[in-house]
Amino acid sequence: MPEQSNDYRVVVFGAAGVGKSSLVLRFVRGTFRETYIPTIEDTYRQVISCDKSICTLQITDTTGSHQFPAMQRLAISKGHAFILVYSVTSRQSMEDLQPIFEQICQIKGDIQKIPIMLVGNKSDETQRELDASEGQALASKWKCSFMETSAKMNYNVQELFQELLNLEKRRTVSLQVDTKKSKQQKKKDKLQGKCSVM
Repeated sequence: MPEQSNDYRVVVFGAAGVGKSSLVLRFVRGTFRETYIPTIEDTYRQVISCDKSICTLQITDTTGSHQFPAMQRLAISKGHAFILVYSVTSRQSMEDLQPIFEQICQIKGDIQKIPIMLVGNKSDETQRELDASEGQALASKWKCSFMETSAKMNYNVQELFQELLNLEKRRTVSLQVDTKKSKQQKKKDKLQGKCSVM
């Protein structure tokens, strides 16, 4: 599928097993899978509102291993916004984000204008190695936003993507979550083309 100029590209980075795919699938499809399946790279699309018109939110779910540095560089150079995910159950997964963050800074230059969310996933787990305050401290250091999520419990997933879009300063981007409108639209579409006798 060719890339459209009105695509808004979000790239999700993080170590293997932190729940990147789970967050993306929970957001796009509303599903959660218990089994871990490693990702090479997947792209998902979601229709959103962008500058009062419709555009496509293109979410790139990257590999957790560092086997593909060229793919990583390309994803960063094409990305408009970034989600950096670690697991609250693994201090190492947070440390693994440092080189990725540095690479985003190197490729993108001034990152003050680029929406970046630091995300502590698996907040439902009891075996934590990291408190929310540690995530908040790193986000302050990196001058980015922070949120804890749980893909499993569907906690803060929709909010994560909405907040990321709210950070976009160059254009107005927001999720379309008005289900009433779509039901009315469906009804309207159904009625279209039917004759009525007066």
